[in-house]
Amino acid sequence: MATKPDAAKSEADAPANKPAKSKKLLLIVGILFLVLALAGGGAWFFIAKKNAAEGGAEEAVHVAPKGPPTFLPLDNMVVNLADPGGEKVAQIGITLELSDAHATEKVKVYLPSIRSGILLLISQRTSEELLLIEGKEKLAADILLEAARPFDNADSGHATKPAKETIKAKKKNSDKNATDDNPVRGVHFSSFIVQ
Repeated sequence: MATKPDAAKSEADAPANKPAKSKKLLLIVGILFLVLALAGGGAWFFIAKKNAAEGGAEEAVHVAPKGPPTFLPLDNMVVNLADPGGEKVAQIGITLELSDAHATEKVKVYLPSIRSGILLLISQRTSEELLLIEGKEKLAADILLEAARPFDNADSGHATKPAKETIKAKKKNSDKNATDDNPVRGVHFSSFIVQ
């Protein structure tokens, strides 16, 4: 008879062991799930950060100029402005920022054409426009487009593309500025007098 009470006693202990084992198993599975979730999140964060860094470096390389810029000063220009009566003039000193030292000779070949285009641009402005900072900035942007015109057309052989087409093409291809054949990167004013 001793066996029957022992059997009853071990059956009574069995349900008590099952909840303890299931709690431990549930705790282990929960911790394992948490560790896997943290590892997955960390891996995703690391990969996302790495991809973002590579993308930024790629853009920087794509946009960066070849080397330090070279500056090519143009002779001062005195231009009659488009004011009523024609009594206002502007004396403007312009310096072109070029992509590198080798670009100087490339630009000098087209300098008479570039100067002529710049003179025409300035002569269309009024003194009121040129006295405002916005007018000066707009003029600099237009001069940059004008200075780029000979290089946009160098391959096609056409030396006179209408200004509107050039502006549209420049806006469309503004991302390619660092990789195209245009050596002119910027326009700076060394003097600016309106009388």
